[in-house]
Amino acid sequence: MADYLPLPDSETADTRPARVASLDVFRGLCVFLMMLVDYGGFMFPIITHSPWNGIQLADFVMPFFLFVAGVSLALVYKKVTNRVEATWKAVFRAAKLFLLGVFLQGGYLHGVTSLTYGVDIEKIRWMGILQRISIGYVVAALCEIWLPYRTWREVGFFKGYYWHWCVAFSLSAIYLWLSYALYVPDWQFMVPASASSLPSSNDSYVYTVKCGVRGDLGPGCNSAGMIDRYILGFDHMYMKPGYRNLKECNISANGQVSESSPPWCHAPFDPEGILSSLTAAVTCIIGLQYGHILAHLQDHKGRLNNWSLFSISSVVLGLFLAIIGIPINKSLYTVSYMLITSASAGITFCAFYLLVDVYGYRCLTSMLEWMGLHSLSIFVLITSNLAIIAIQGFYLTVPENNIVHWIITRFVHA
Repeated sequence: MADYLPLPDSETADTRPARVASLDVFRGLCVFLMMLVDYGGFMFPIITHSPWNGIQLADFVMPFFLFVAGVSLALVYKKVTNRVEATWKAVFRAAKLFLLGVFLQGGYLHGVTSLTYGVDIEKIRWMGILQRISIGYVVAALCEIWLPYRTWREVGFFKGYYWHWCVAFSLSAIYLWLSYALYVPDWQFMVPASASSLPSSNDSYVYTVKCGVRGDLGPGCNSAGMIDRYILGFDHMYMKPGYRNLKECNISANGQVSESSPPWCHAPFDPEGILSSLTAAVTCIIGLQYGHILAHLQDHKGRLNNWSLFSISSVVLGLFLAIIGIPINKSLYTVSYMLITSASAGITFCAFYLLVDVYGYRCLTSMLEWMGLHSLSIFVLITSNLAIIAIQGFYLTVPENNIVHWIITRFVHA
């Protein structure tokens, strides 16, 4: 999502530096995957987000966005002449992304089935996709601007950016400590009677979730949810979490949770919450290290070798952590999930770099490249549903005879 400066290419005699087209292609792939899982998920559930543990196609989209933002930052801040000015620009850009995310996903736009607008401030959702990208962006940008480094040709790749890795390891350690050491007590929440499947003589029904544990990574008693409930507030979280698709929740075709389901099935949970933003920021820092290789190595073979080694090491470590008990979980953004998806992003980027920048097959990826160049504009159109509303405005005889209404009736309410 971030812009970047062109990368000098020592192999060409042209005075104008060449743009790294594979970065635009990769960013375009992120946008394409987002559109695919958003609009194709109800037809092909296998590509939607995993309800809890596990990983499916949609679970790669967020890490891919964070990864490419990190890669771009290494080129944006390759030469910083004024650190204070660069810091203000990075913070200002992150703030704009955050506020745009609140506007798009905070409830202001209500979807394709209603033309109403406006949002109740008491129930606005503070976190979301752009908000998470803005957090990862500003953390990685501050690392690049302020942390000292040495030319890694002299001391090696890891030692050259030693302090960057210290930040990444520290964020991961804090995440693990808060995930496993915090005590999660029993907690209660209220659901309006109209939204609950249980009878109630009042306007709302009170649910109690029994916890009293530490280190639980289940949907009901994890520390990530507890932190969000305390800091963000119950009404400012995502109201339709993916874990409602678990078998335990017995969700009906019309989206109602069964009366026999555990109480936490009725509760909100934010997959872009506060605690998981720590490891999300680490993904951006990992992308930053790939960008350093791109910025400081000029030969294709050296770049691909380093990227491949880095990616393979990350995926092996991620699988090892998954085997010893740290689940692959997108909603919690666990360390194993972070490593595996970052490695997947690295491998995918290697493939695009080889195809586009080494062999020059840009015609095969021209559409993705165009989408990458206009990624933020496309994101706004898709997330705000403006594109869908525009299509929905064309109909035959009656408003119900439009393609959007037909798709919703045919697949969603089937």
